[in-house]
Amino acid sequence: MNENLLGIIAGVLTSISMIPQLVKVVREKNVEDISLLMLLILISGLSLWVWYGFVKDELPIIVSNSFAVLVNINLLICYMVYNKK
Repeated sequence: MNENLLGIIAGVLTSISMIPQLVKVVREKNVEDISLLMLLILISGLSLWVWYGFVKDELPIIVSNSFAVLVNINLLICYMVYNKK
């Protein structure tokens, strides 16, 4: 299997993994079970992967992690909007 194809498949699966959580939060408007610290750490780590992708000039790393950052930033925004604490 072509290593770029492998990277793209892995990136797509990783990137879409949080979409069901985001959909659930938007539908239910409930973030009680979401950890703010986890979101912040995840966004930081994904952002570093994007940077690494630019350093290594690896488009699959850049694209997949950029998408994941956007999904998780949306989840963070939902957290701030729907958090009742």
